[in-house]
Amino acid sequence: MTIQLSPASQSIAGVVLLTIVTIEFGGWFLTKIARGDVPMTQFQKNFARAGHAHAGVLVTLGLVCLVLADATALEGFAGYVARAGVPFAAILMSAGFFASSMGRGEVTRPNKLFALVWLGALSLAAGVLTLGIGLLTA
Repeated sequence: MTIQLSPASQSIAGVVLLTIVTIEFGGWFLTKIARGDVPMTQFQKNFARAGHAHAGVLVTLGLVCLVLADATALEGFAGYVARAGVPFAAILMSAGFFASSMGRGEVTRPNKLFALVWLGALSLAAGVLTLGIGLLTA
């Protein structure tokens, strides 16, 4: 059996696969944090791990969602949400964890950029709900 991706899914998959290099860089950076080479508070370390983990898991889920979206009859905006919701969530949530914990000195609480995590959660919910409904009604 051969899987044929739609042009939209193929383009998004290509971009998503390229982002894995940034996730690899994040993993390397986490090893520097673990060795103590980068001074961070425990809060910052926790948010760095959370950002990295969310990126990896959501990118993987996003690739799966692209294949599933092509098994639906979703078109237009709904098709776009089903295909891009999870990859956008990967970007927004990981950026939110990293950006909201940046700063020098004793950073122990997230800054206002934590709102990106919630925007990512909304994108994730929109993507999986749209895709799930699309699959159930296909």
